[in-house]
Amino acid sequence: MQINDPVTQLNNIGKQRATALHARGIFTVKDLIEFFPRDYMDRSVITPVSGIRTGEMVTVSVRVASEATAMRYGRVAVTKVCFADETGRLEAVWFNQPYLKAQFKPGASYTLTGKAAYKMNRLQLDSPDYEALSGKALLSSCRIVPVYTAIGSLSQKMLRGLIMDALEATADQIEETLPDELRTAYDLCGRAEAIRNLHFPDSDAAFFAARRRLVFEELLLTQMSLFRMKGFVREAGGIALQSLDESALSALLPFAFTKAQQTVLDEIKADMQSGFVMNRLVQGDVGSGKTAVAMAACFMMIQNGYQAVMMAPTETLAAQHYISFTEIFEKLGLSVALLCGSMKKREKDAVKQRLADGEIHMLLGTHAVIQENVSFANLGLVITDEQHRFGVRQRTLLAQKGISPHVLVMTATPIPRTLALILYGDMDISIIGELPPGRKPIQTSAVTTAYHERIYTFIRKHVADGRQVYIICPAIDSKPGEDAEADLPDELQRDKKPLTSVLPYVETLRTEVFHDLRVEALHGKMKADEKNRVMAAFAAGDADILVSTTVVEVGVNVPNATIMLIENAERFGLAQLHQLRGRVGRGAHQSFCVLVSDAKADITKERLQAMTQSTDGFYISELDLKLRGPGEFFGTMQHGLPEMRLANLYRDADILKLAQSAVAEVMDKELYRRADYKPLNQEIERLLEHAQKVSLTL
Repeated sequence: MQINDPVTQLNNIGKQRATALHARGIFTVKDLIEFFPRDYMDRSVITPVSGIRTGEMVTVSVRVASEATAMRYGRVAVTKVCFADETGRLEAVWFNQPYLKAQFKPGASYTLTGKAAYKMNRLQLDSPDYEALSGKALLSSCRIVPVYTAIGSLSQKMLRGLIMDALEATADQIEETLPDELRTAYDLCGRAEAIRNLHFPDSDAAFFAARRRLVFEELLLTQMSLFRMKGFVREAGGIALQSLDESALSALLPFAFTKAQQTVLDEIKADMQSGFVMNRLVQGDVGSGKTAVAMAACFMMIQNGYQAVMMAPTETLAAQHYISFTEIFEKLGLSVALLCGSMKKREKDAVKQRLADGEIHMLLGTHAVIQENVSFANLGLVITDEQHRFGVRQRTLLAQKGISPHVLVMTATPIPRTLALILYGDMDISIIGELPPGRKPIQTSAVTTAYHERIYTFIRKHVADGRQVYIICPAIDSKPGEDAEADLPDELQRDKKPLTSVLPYVETLRTEVFHDLRVEALHGKMKADEKNRVMAAFAAGDADILVSTTVVEVGVNVPNATIMLIENAERFGLAQLHQLRGRVGRGAHQSFCVLVSDAKADITKERLQAMTQSTDGFYISELDLKLRGPGEFFGTMQHGLPEMRLANLYRDADILKLAQSAVAEVMDKELYRRADYKPLNQEIERLLEHAQKVSLTL
């Protein structure tokens, strides 16, 4: 058997099991042996029957003491087997598995693992795991036992057996990806040894060494793949600006820059006059003033004879930026234009022509700005707003519209430093860590649906005072199979509650709750012009309540909106809840966020409680990373990279630092060009091929 053979080459894999494995992304034998455990159980201690305590989970080594019996009580079949060791006897009971009667022959030896109890004055194990002592290596007892993510109807015992068979058949074919020099420098065990000990560890020490090796490799590959995609080497020949005076623009802004804004602007100025291409990420909480900093950067670039462009993920946000830039730039004699997919062809063609002729200084738009027929006369600065909503390929295409333009990307999603390091290791990172003076912290509450009447009374009072309200729902309609527009974390699947949906909720509010108020609906399946109409009406104060899915997460700025009500709050990650909360609190009035959830899971309560205790986006993002892992923290797949199978960026910060040190040396010294780096380069190419496929779908 070859390691790249179809997984169906293994024994005991028929059509049904193959279908289940394929659904989990397991097509080859290699895929199977790289399907790593999600947890482990310690079954290494064998307890004598006489030492068993009721209520404990125990593993015993026993022999079958008498014939098994199978009885039926109504619809329930009960199989009982008496076992014994040198110290005593116990009874094992299984329900609705009558075939087990033929399994246990008197005198045969087994290990059993289960919870002990006394019933009918007998020591008993209910439905214990069992494994025959047949001379073969034990996989489910007498050792540290792996636990895998469920795959269809395959039992844990079956999965362990299949993986062991695969390892035994192909162990000598597991290729080493890391050069010997690298493994020696960082004290890493071999890959084949690591994979085996991650599945079936010989000892605690062997397990930790295996995990350390494979986490290091995963982080190394991820980082090197990102560097390859984005270009690791800092490019010389960047536009070196002569004039860096933004005072004319600053004088027109309705506020003075905060200390944090000025610090970031100074960092941008240093980049722009360095002679190297700027490649900077600006993080700042919602309302921290990133747009004003971007506006100043664009003004300086235009003052030096270049054009600037900002790409936003939605037409709503692009239109908002267009209004903001136009208001200031036109007073400075600068031309501003908008380019979006929903514009008429004649309008778009006119913008493209003026852009190519150099008549437009500042362009705002959506992904329409990266189309092939969009060209600039002299592009000097590229800005991507809410950058995590774009794929690597889209951001790269925008930067290619000019000759080595400076690049600035912005996000209002506070990214934990460890995640920022792995995703943006090739970028300089700036943080706007304070809000403008006068902003009041948003008061956040977490309640159950029993509070709805009180919430509605609270809303009515604020609307009567002239304020406006957002209500967020995770789904559009209540039709069977309707997709939610929010992610449910894996650990909350068992706590899944019925969804509150926009369309039926709007109908209820209009006819029963707020029949005298102006209630509008907004969701992702509406046409762009209709979405823009609704958002414009809400921004203009022509609607009191906007019921929406998460499309408002990066919506227009409505300072008059003071209440954010989020239904089914358990359906959203902490970072997304924080983003949604940031839609209010943008004016002088006190604002409120109400999180509604009937979910009972402890982790849900912990997450929502954190929202009520802090408005610090970076604290919340760190907690989100801790509770959920990097997974889809903010759409990691947008970067075209597979999710991490082993690394936990919250726990593995030390290994991350080692991997980054290794990457820096490998890239700086161009060690990857050596022959012994060929296997590592092949893995990187495989990841990049995957990245390209993902980016093409974004």
